[in-house]
Amino acid sequence: MKKINSLKILFSIALVFTFASCDKGFVELNKDPAALLTLDPGFLFSNAEISTPTGGWEQDQTITQQFVNAYNLGATTGFNFNTNNDNYNGNKWGAYGTPLRNLEQIIANTSTDPTRNNLYQMARIWKSFNYMQIVDTYGYAPYSEAEQAYLKNILYPKFDKDADIYTGIYNELKGAIAGLNPTGDRVTSDIFFGPLAVGPQVTAWKKLGWSLLLRLGMRYSKVDAAKAQSIVAEAFASGSLMSSNSDNIIITYNGVNNYNNPVNAGPRATNPYYYYMAEPFVTQLTSTNDPRSKYIIGKYANPNAILTTNPDTAIASQIGFPIGYDQNSVSKKSDFQGTATSGSGFKYSQLNYNTFGSALAPTLLVTYSETQLLLAEAAFRGWIAGGLVTATAYYNAGIRANMDEMTLYPGAAAIPDANYQSYIRQTSVSLLTGNELQKINTQYWIASLSNGAEDWANLRRSGFPVLPKNPTVAPLPGDGYIHRMAYPVGIRNTSIDAYNAAVAAMGGDDLTQHVFWDK
Repeated sequence: MKKINSLKILFSIALVFTFASCDKGFVELNKDPAALLTLDPGFLFSNAEISTPTGGWEQDQTITQQFVNAYNLGATTGFNFNTNNDNYNGNKWGAYGTPLRNLEQIIANTSTDPTRNNLYQMARIWKSFNYMQIVDTYGYAPYSEAEQAYLKNILYPKFDKDADIYTGIYNELKGAIAGLNPTGDRVTSDIFFGPLAVGPQVTAWKKLGWSLLLRLGMRYSKVDAAKAQSIVAEAFASGSLMSSNSDNIIITYNGVNNYNNPVNAGPRATNPYYYYMAEPFVTQLTSTNDPRSKYIIGKYANPNAILTTNPDTAIASQIGFPIGYDQNSVSKKSDFQGTATSGSGFKYSQLNYNTFGSALAPTLLVTYSETQLLLAEAAFRGWIAGGLVTATAYYNAGIRANMDEMTLYPGAAAIPDANYQSYIRQTSVSLLTGNELQKINTQYWIASLSNGAEDWANLRRSGFPVLPKNPTVAPLPGDGYIHRMAYPVGIRNTSIDAYNAAVAAMGGDDLTQHVFWDK
């Protein structure tokens, strides 16, 4: 019996060595040579840039009375009729998906890697841009614990105070700007400035960082003027603000595989006859004979045939759809323009879908034009040197820069200098004829049309242009204006405790609470 057992043992040992020999190299043999084992953080960065939320016409630009869906049909009833509709609340919150998740992953992976230092600093700057949009839209939001589910197993982040987030953004921008190295790594995956050599690329990102700090500083103008002046002066003293349109942050589209402008996709795709440019905005363009008008707005004989017909862009033909009216009530207005000549809809101006409303129209997120207009206000307020003369120079440069942006749009040509000069010399436009803050911020309203989040934020901050209260049947309490978007309904199901704490601190979750700087 013992002999037999010994044989079994010997046989078993032989089998073990046999299989061990066969297994040698098995793991290596079964590795997929094409498998993606690591993900380049540069790829994450470009994806974060292009997936940054850019809003929608029925969101910010409707609140700012530049655009309107005239049809009150339940699902289409939102900010156009002072209604909290979750269909329109979630865009900026979407930054908590791809953009911020990617950026936090990049920051975690590169913070101690000197060979990726510039990527690390750029990610911090672009993270700051995204959080500014979130705070400006909602107020309290996840920040210090946000996007840490994988990195730190924080599944339900707290909502930080909006003012605290702004302090964090200030520190993040300052640190990132200081950390950028003109002799360090070139970030070829950067869709904004990747084609540049490392030195110019770093310079461009420094300009972006300082220009964002200027924007952030101006946000404090109502709630803490001394702090606003301090931050604005600091940004100005850097000498590194955006200095031409080549510094603009632009997302471009080429139409390949339907890579089109997502903001314009809505009104182009379904029932275009629902959508019109709003009366206050059209009146501003027509009353000043604005040479940008023909590229922005137009009137279609058939408002539903915007993809197959050309609009009438003559400025004398343009009339905006009245605020607070819908497809039924507008016909009762004494100056009702009538139904469309053909097809469905009405005789009111729409987007010019050949140019500004094109599927290939760019998205501009931070611009030299906006930066110049902010400097104009700062100079007028005495926060930087120069007074009215310098303020006027900045103001005129901001208008010229925005007019030059028109060449980025399909089918648009450069606006001649003679048209520009004629425009800025009008009493209603010139900064030398009074109403300085109103004029500066009205131009900002026009210049930031393609960037609804900034458009709306600056309107609340400055109070200009002064817009009529929406006379809809559902007037808002308080001053009658929309001051924030409600949190997306889904957040209540995933972070109920954090949500409840934020709502209690802000005094509610609807359209009338104010973010901290909007006082």
